[in-house]
Amino acid sequence: MTGQCQYQLFETAAGVAAIGWTAAGVTALRLPAPTASETARSMLHRLPDAVRAEPSAGIAAIIGAAIRYFAGERTEFFAVTVDPGDQPPFFARVYDHVRTLGWGETTTYGAVARALDVGPEHARAVGQAMATNPVPLIIPCHRVLAAGGAIGGFSAPGGPLSKARMLELEGVPMAPVQQGFDF
Repeated sequence: MTGQCQYQLFETAAGVAAIGWTAAGVTALRLPAPTASETARSMLHRLPDAVRAEPSAGIAAIIGAAIRYFAGERTEFFAVTVDPGDQPPFFARVYDHVRTLGWGETTTYGAVARALDVGPEHARAVGQAMATNPVPLIIPCHRVLAAGGAIGGFSAPGGPLSKARMLELEGVPMAPVQQGFDF
Protein backbone atom coordinates (compact mmCIF):
# COMPACT_ATOMS: atom_id res chain seq x y z
CA MET A 1 0.00 0.00 0.00
CA THR A 2 1.15 3.47 -0.77
CA GLY A 3 0.75 6.33 1.69
CA GLN A 4 -1.59 6.96 4.62
CA CYS A 5 -4.66 4.74 4.72
CA GLN A 6 -8.00 6.40 5.25
CA TYR A 7 -11.45 4.84 5.48
CA GLN A 8 -15.12 5.69 5.71
CA LEU A 9 -18.28 3.77 6.57
CA PHE A 10 -21.44 4.07 4.47
CA GLU A 11 -25.01 2.76 4.54
CA THR A 12 -26.32 0.49 1.80
CA ALA A 13 -29.60 -1.35 1.32
CA ALA A 14 -27.75 -4.48 2.55
CA GLY A 15 -26.18 -2.94 5.68
CA VAL A 16 -23.16 -0.85 6.62
CA ALA A 17 -20.14 -1.11 4.31
CA ALA A 18 -16.71 0.55 4.43
CA ILE A 19 -14.07 1.63 1.97
CA GLY A 20 -10.37 2.16 2.62
CA TRP A 21 -8.02 4.08 0.35
CA THR A 22 -4.56 5.54 -0.12
CA ALA A 23 -3.31 8.08 -2.61
CA ALA A 24 -2.69 5.14 -4.96
CA GLY A 25 -6.29 3.84 -4.94
CA VAL A 26 -8.86 1.75 -3.09
CA THR A 27 -7.05 -0.63 -0.77
CA ALA A 28 -9.97 -2.26 1.06
CA LEU A 29 -13.71 -2.67 0.78
CA ARG A 30 -15.78 -4.30 3.51
CA LEU A 31 -19.05 -5.64 2.22
CA PRO A 32 -22.16 -4.72 4.21
CA ALA A 33 -22.58 -6.05 7.72
CA PRO A 34 -25.55 -5.52 10.03
CA THR A 35 -23.87 -2.89 12.25
CA ALA A 36 -21.44 -0.01 11.86
CA SER A 37 -19.32 -1.32 14.75
CA GLU A 38 -18.91 -4.72 13.06
CA THR A 39 -17.92 -3.04 9.79
CA ALA A 40 -15.47 -0.64 11.47
CA ARG A 41 -13.89 -3.50 13.44
CA SER A 42 -13.42 -5.49 10.22
CA MET A 43 -11.94 -2.51 8.38
CA LEU A 44 -9.48 -1.73 11.19
CA HIS A 45 -8.49 -5.39 11.40
CA ARG A 46 -7.43 -5.16 7.74
CA LEU A 47 -6.01 -1.62 8.00
CA PRO A 48 -4.97 -1.15 11.65
CA ASP A 49 -3.33 2.24 11.07
CA ALA A 50 -6.14 3.71 8.97
CA VAL A 51 -7.85 6.90 10.05
CA ARG A 52 -11.48 7.72 9.38
CA ALA A 53 -11.71 10.61 6.95
CA GLU A 54 -14.05 12.37 4.59
CA PRO A 55 -13.69 10.85 1.13
CA SER A 56 -12.42 12.77 -1.85
CA ALA A 57 -14.81 13.29 -4.76
CA GLY A 58 -13.39 10.21 -6.49
CA ILE A 59 -13.85 7.96 -3.44
CA ALA A 60 -17.32 9.46 -2.85
CA ALA A 61 -18.22 8.46 -6.42
CA ILE A 62 -17.14 4.86 -5.70
CA ILE A 63 -19.22 4.90 -2.50
CA GLY A 64 -22.19 6.14 -4.52
CA ALA A 65 -21.71 3.35 -7.05
CA ALA A 66 -21.57 0.75 -4.26
CA ILE A 67 -24.77 2.15 -2.73
CA ARG A 68 -26.47 1.93 -6.13
CA TYR A 69 -25.15 -1.62 -6.59
CA PHE A 70 -26.72 -2.84 -3.34
CA ALA A 71 -29.96 -1.07 -4.33
CA GLY A 72 -30.01 -3.34 -7.41
CA GLU A 73 -28.78 -0.87 -10.03
CA ARG A 74 -26.46 -2.24 -12.70
CA THR A 75 -23.10 -0.86 -11.70
CA GLU A 76 -19.58 -1.60 -12.93
CA PHE A 77 -16.27 -0.88 -11.21
CA PHE A 78 -13.84 -1.43 -14.09
CA ALA A 79 -12.38 2.10 -13.91
CA VAL A 80 -11.69 2.07 -10.14
CA THR A 81 -7.99 2.18 -9.32
CA VAL A 82 -7.07 -0.36 -6.67
CA ASP A 83 -4.06 -0.55 -4.36
CA PRO A 84 -4.37 -4.10 -2.99
CA GLY A 85 -1.07 -4.00 -1.12
CA ASP A 86 1.51 -6.76 -1.29
CA GLN A 87 0.01 -9.81 -2.96
CA PRO A 88 1.58 -13.00 -4.26
CA PRO A 89 2.15 -12.64 -8.03
CA PHE A 90 -0.39 -15.39 -8.80
CA PHE A 91 -3.07 -13.65 -6.70
CA ALA A 92 -2.42 -10.38 -8.58
CA ARG A 93 -2.97 -12.22 -11.87
CA VAL A 94 -6.19 -13.74 -10.54
CA TYR A 95 -7.44 -10.33 -9.40
CA ASP A 96 -6.64 -8.76 -12.79
CA HIS A 97 -8.54 -11.54 -14.58
CA VAL A 98 -11.57 -11.46 -12.27
CA ARG A 99 -11.83 -7.67 -12.70
CA THR A 100 -12.82 -8.32 -16.33
CA LEU A 101 -16.08 -10.03 -15.25
CA GLY A 102 -19.05 -7.74 -15.75
CA TRP A 103 -22.49 -7.52 -14.19
CA GLY A 104 -24.15 -10.94 -14.06
CA GLU A 105 -21.17 -12.72 -15.65
CA THR A 106 -19.90 -15.73 -13.70
CA THR A 107 -17.06 -18.18 -14.03
CA THR A 108 -15.56 -20.96 -11.91
CA TYR A 109 -12.35 -21.26 -9.93
CA GLY A 110 -11.11 -23.87 -12.44
CA ALA A 111 -11.99 -21.69 -15.44
CA VAL A 112 -10.00 -18.79 -13.97
CA ALA A 113 -7.02 -21.12 -13.50
CA ARG A 114 -7.29 -22.33 -17.11
CA ALA A 115 -7.60 -18.73 -18.36
CA LEU A 116 -4.31 -17.97 -16.59
CA ASP A 117 -2.67 -20.97 -18.31
CA VAL A 118 -2.02 -22.81 -15.05
CA GLY A 119 -4.59 -25.58 -15.40
CA PRO A 120 -7.61 -26.55 -13.33
CA GLU A 121 -5.44 -28.17 -10.65
CA HIS A 122 -4.76 -24.57 -9.47
CA ALA A 123 -8.46 -23.93 -8.80
CA ARG A 124 -7.80 -24.14 -5.05
CA ALA A 125 -5.19 -21.34 -5.33
CA VAL A 126 -7.76 -19.24 -7.22
CA GLY A 127 -10.16 -19.86 -4.33
CA GLN A 128 -7.50 -18.76 -1.84
CA ALA A 129 -7.01 -15.55 -3.82
CA MET A 130 -10.74 -14.92 -3.76
CA ALA A 131 -10.92 -15.62 0.00
CA THR A 132 -8.27 -12.97 0.70
CA ASN A 133 -9.50 -10.43 -1.87
CA PRO A 134 -9.01 -7.03 -0.18
CA VAL A 135 -11.53 -5.21 -2.38
CA PRO A 136 -14.55 -7.43 -2.99
CA LEU A 137 -17.20 -5.99 -5.31
CA ILE A 138 -14.51 -3.95 -7.13
CA ILE A 139 -12.64 -7.21 -7.70
CA PRO A 140 -15.90 -9.18 -8.08
CA CYS A 141 -14.98 -12.42 -6.31
CA HIS A 142 -18.70 -13.10 -5.82
CA ARG A 143 -18.85 -13.88 -9.56
CA VAL A 144 -16.45 -16.82 -9.20
CA LEU A 145 -18.26 -20.08 -8.45
CA ALA A 146 -17.29 -23.63 -7.60
CA ALA A 147 -17.41 -26.42 -10.16
CA GLY A 148 -20.83 -27.03 -11.66
CA GLY A 149 -22.04 -23.55 -10.70
CA ALA A 150 -22.17 -24.32 -6.95
CA ILE A 151 -21.96 -21.19 -4.83
CA GLY A 152 -18.64 -22.08 -3.18
CA GLY A 153 -17.27 -20.18 -0.22
CA PHE A 154 -17.47 -16.50 0.61
CA SER A 155 -15.55 -14.86 3.44
CA ALA A 156 -17.65 -11.67 3.62
CA PRO A 157 -20.32 -11.04 6.27
CA GLY A 158 -23.18 -13.45 5.66
CA GLY A 159 -20.94 -15.98 3.89
CA PRO A 160 -22.33 -17.87 0.88
CA LEU A 161 -25.82 -16.43 1.44
CA SER A 162 -24.44 -12.91 0.83
CA LYS A 163 -22.69 -14.16 -2.32
CA ALA A 164 -25.97 -15.65 -3.56
CA ARG A 165 -27.83 -12.40 -2.82
CA MET A 166 -25.26 -10.35 -4.73
CA LEU A 167 -25.55 -12.68 -7.72
CA GLU A 168 -29.36 -12.52 -7.53
CA LEU A 169 -29.12 -8.70 -7.59
CA GLU A 170 -27.28 -9.17 -10.88
CA GLY A 171 -29.96 -11.49 -12.25
CA VAL A 172 -27.97 -14.70 -11.85
CA PRO A 173 -30.37 -17.45 -10.76
CA MET A 174 -28.99 -19.40 -7.83
CA ALA A 175 -30.05 -22.63 -6.19
CA PRO A 176 -30.94 -22.22 -2.51
CA VAL A 177 -27.85 -21.96 -0.31
CA GLN A 178 -27.60 -24.65 2.36
CA GLN A 179 -27.22 -23.04 5.77
CA GLY A 180 -26.10 -26.13 7.62
CA PHE A 181 -26.60 -29.83 7.91
CA ASP A 182 -30.00 -31.32 8.65
CA PHE A 183 -29.62 -34.33 10.93
